[in-house]
Amino acid sequence: MKKLLITLIIVISAVNITFAAEISNEAKLQYNQGVDYYRLGQYDKAMAAFRQAIAIEPNYIDAYYNLGTILEFIKQDDAALVVFKQIIVRNPNDYEAVYKAAKLSQKLGQTDKAKEYLSLIPPTAVVANKAQSLANSMKTDLQTIKKEQQDKINKSKTITQTNGVYQNLASPTGMTTDSNGNLYIAGFSDNSILKISPDGTKKLFVKDARINGPIGLECDSAGNLYVANYNGDNVLKISNKGAISVLIGNVKKPYCLHIAGNLLFISSQGTNSVIRYKL
Repeated sequence: MKKLLITLIIVISAVNITFAAEISNEAKLQYNQGVDYYRLGQYDKAMAAFRQAIAIEPNYIDAYYNLGTILEFIKQDDAALVVFKQIIVRNPNDYEAVYKAAKLSQKLGQTDKAKEYLSLIPPTAVVANKAQSLANSMKTDLQTIKKEQQDKINKSKTITQTNGVYQNLASPTGMTTDSNGNLYIAGFSDNSILKISPDGTKKLFVKDARINGPIGLECDSAGNLYVANYNGDNVLKISNKGAISVLIGNVKKPYCLHIAGNLLFISSQGTNSVIRYKL
């Protein structure tokens, strides 16, 4: 449970059921030390302990929440926002973190981003009233914000039907699109995946040591991305939350990917075969 302690709302025990059973004793020890340091008013030591708990267990939601709360309290708003974003990536339904991200974005002058976060908060959430108040401070309301954001999403789902060229790509190989019209391009030479939104905005989607010579790309209906890792001899899965894992190991020189229903097909140049895998 989240309890009120002096001026900050600090999580006293591991309450995130999804990850609680997976948290190691070493991480819990660091976490508890962070709470003890907080109670003593030693915020620097408390934050260091929470960061150590996160280093041990990257999905320790409560440690992120406490770290972000202290950073917000000492007015390190940019750093606090980064922390709450990490919670949202891991649990998009943590509406307290979503509200915090909206509030911090608004304080930092990022009004459009604040509205994006507010649009994610349902009227049944515990923080709905606070979210409505924040929206009112921006001369609007949650209903209007939700409609505006939905209109943006609907507009972005259509790729502009015009000719053009995307330039300055690093050895582009495989490509795929998601349901929102975003284009993903594998960069073979620099082991990365680029993302180009329907409006033409280009950004690095992911670059990770586990990506090694990506070629084929495919995206399923849930927004998960699959990568034919040619030099890595495996197929990677990048979840819609950004988590990277090896979906299929020991695939010799995977090249093309194709999804039909719940089946993923992978061409293996190294074995002159096509693998069928049930997702």
